Order: sequence, then C-alpha cells, then structure tokens
Amino acid sequence: MAADTPVRPPEQSHDAWAAETGPVHRSAVGRRGGRSLAVLLRRLIGVREEILDREHAERARYTWYGAIVLNTALLGGASMALAIGTVREGTPVVVAIAVGFVWAWIVLALDSWLVSSTHGYTGGRAIRMLVPRLFLSLVLGLTIAEPLLFQIFDREIRQEMAVARERDLADFRGSLTACNPPDGKDTTNRAECGDFHLTVKGAPASIKEDIADNAAAVDRLDEQIKTYDDALDKKLATERRECAKSRWIWRGNGWDTTETCERARDDTNAYQRTSKVDAYEAKRAELVAEGNVLSERLVDTGTAYRADVKKAINAKVAERKQSQQHDGLLLRADALSTVAWSDGFALFMMFLLHAVLLLVDAMPVLAKLMSGPSEYDRRLAERREANQRIHLEDQDVQRQVSSIDHEVRRYAAEVRAEEDKARLGHARYKARAEHARIVREELDARTARLLGE
Repeated sequence: MAADTPVRPPEQSHDAWAAETGPVHRSAVGRRGGRSLAVLLRRLIGVREEILDREHAERARYTWYGAIVLNTALLGGASMALAIGTVREGTPVVVAIAVGFVWAWIVLALDSWLVSSTHGYTGGRAIRMLVPRLFLSLVLGLTIAEPLLFQIFDREIRQEMAVARERDLADFRGSLTACNPPDGKDTTNRAECGDFHLTVKGAPASIKEDIADNAAAVDRLDEQIKTYDDALDKKLATERRECAKSRWIWRGNGWDTTETCERARDDTNAYQRTSKVDAYEAKRAELVAEGNVLSERLVDTGTAYRADVKKAINAKVAERKQSQQHDGLLLRADALSTVAWSDGFALFMMFLLHAVLLLVDAMPVLAKLMSGPSEYDRRLAERREANQRIHLEDQDVQRQVSSIDHEVRRYAAEVRAEEDKARLGHARYKARAEHARIVREELDARTARLLGE
C-alpha cells in the first residue's frame, strides 16, 4: 500500500531529513500534527502529507477524494440499516443503527484500501491496478444499492406483494376445494392433489361405499329371487299343462289326472319346500331397510361434512395467510422484478436508479480512474523507486559485509587449523622423544644387568 511506503532513507534521522527539506517540511510537520477535517479525510485514503506539502494544488483534490470515500461508507451504512429493518420487522432502531455503523466501517476500510493501494502508479500499470478494484467496487455497490431501491419503490413493492398474496390465497383455496369436494368424493388418484388433501372426520365417502355395497347385495338377492321365480313359473306351467282336463284319463268310476300330472305337482311342491326364497326375500327386505337408513344418514352426514370441510379449508387458508405476513428480501426482490418488467417506464427507472447508485458506490475508484495520475502519484512513485534503490543498495552492502565476514571467518579457521597442526606435531615429537628415552633407559638397565652377571 502507498501508505506504507517510506518517505526518506531509513538511515537518515528526522533532524537530518528536516534540515535537508528546509522550512517547507518543518511547516508541514506542524500542519500534520493537527486534527483538521481535511487532514482526516486525506488520511482515510492513505495520503502522505509530507509529499502532498510539495504539491499544494493537489490538496483540495485529495480532500474531496477522501470525502467521496466517507460518503460511500455512510451510504452503505444507511442502506444496511434499512435492509436489517426490512428483513427483520420489529428490529429495534438501536440495533439497526449499530449494524449500519459496523457495515459503514467495513465499507470505509475496504474503500480506503482500494483507493490507497492505487497511489503512486502511473500509465498502463495504473489501469491494471484500477480495473480489478473497480470490479470489486461494483460488487460492493450492488449490496448497497438493492436496499435503497427497495425503499424507493416501497409503495409499488407492497402493492404488488399484496396482489400476489391475494392471488396465491385464491389459488390455494381453489386447489383445496377441488381436492376436498364437499360431497366427499375420493380424489387420492389425482396427482395434482398430493399436497392438498385434508383429513376431515365424518367423510360421506365411507357411507357411500356402504350404500353401494348394500345396493349390490340387494341386486344379488334380486337375481337369486328372479332365478327361483323363473324356475317355479316353469314348473307351474308344466303342472298346468300336464293337469289340464284335456289330459285326464278314465280311471275306475270317473275321469282323473294322469301320473305325469301327479309327478309335476310333487315336483312343484318339493321345489317350493326346499327353496330358500323366503329367507332371500326377508334378507332383501332387511337390506332395503338398511339402505334407507344409510341414505338418511348420508343426508345428515353430508351437511355436517360440508361444514367441516369448509372450516378446514378456511383454517388452512388462514394459516397460509399468516405465513405471508413477513416481508423478506427475496419476496421484495421478486416483487420489484415484477413491477419493473410489467411496465417499460418502470423498467427504465429501475435500471437508471441501479446505474446511479452503482456509480455513486463505485465513485472512489471511478474518480481515480477518471482523474488519471496526479503529481502526487508521480512524486510518490519517485519516492518508491528511490526507496527501492536504497533497499537494493542496502542488500548489496549486506551481501558484501557478509562476504567479508565469511572471508574473515575462513581465514581465522585456517589460522586455527595451522596452529592446531603445529601443536599436534609438537606433541607427537615430544611423545616420540619420551618413548625413545624410555627405550634407552630400558636398554641401559638390561645392559647393566648383563655386565653385572
């Protein structure tokens, strides 16, 4: 960052630097010690006062530059406070202000870094430094602009949300009514009713099933009774045919029926005795009476069920309406999009306000990009290059000193090695001389013993 760039060689003292720069610098030191608003605004963007003192014409420019950064931070804080109040209804004003203050500080710190990190760059390098910072500034501007747009179009957004809620409730009620018909008709086989089925006690569907089963049982009994009646009619017809007077025969003292007639009568009587038609007719009468009871019960249950279904639907609609009372950012954003795309002028106004707010939010970087490099930037670039040269020279001196130290240490090591070799040679010589003396003394002692013998 430009704010971290040294302004004089590190080996020079403050007094030497002041003596070199003369009265202008001494007066500047006095001004920098103050706490004026202009100085504080310039400090926000990392301006070095000791360099700016030599370019008095740039002072107002960078003062207003700092004001732009501060205004952007204040705008961001106000936008965040409005956003918090929108997202969480009933948020205390103190909490919203505190969150807005924290966000304003974050925006201020980020914009200050974006601006101060571009000082001292000129030409194409300045463009390369500013373009990514401009992109970052635009992204930051989007987070600031949206809550402000919500407040600008607040009335239209609320109206659109109210219409959308009414439409949603009407559609919801229609789906519930279609999937839970008052007559209790089964709709479980309809795919669109998967999430709209209600559990209501006393549904007439089971009663209708009982009525249908009762009617089926009556029909089966009717078939059985009809089968019996048909068979009996055939037997009676046979009996009448065989027992007709035209078929009588003379027997004994008069005319009488034939044996075939008697067998037909016996067959008819036997069929009537062994048939279960009486039980079938009694069962049918019982089923008919039960069907009448079920029909009356269906009428009574249907009235109560329709009331219960209506009450359950109203409860579900009221529950959904209650869930729609909170206005979130996504809902407001969707309503704003609907309002904008529903009318050409509204769309134009939304894009225009978006552009204005984004330009205001990105103004710290845009101001730097539009104004181009200043004399302050060139002076700071020269100072940075001078510091770089001094740093390189310091490194070269450190390398030379390190090389000399290495040579001295190597020479000292060589001297110590020679001294060590000399000590070792002397010690070896003394050891060999001592060994030779011991050997001579041993030989002299042996010679003396031999001569003595």
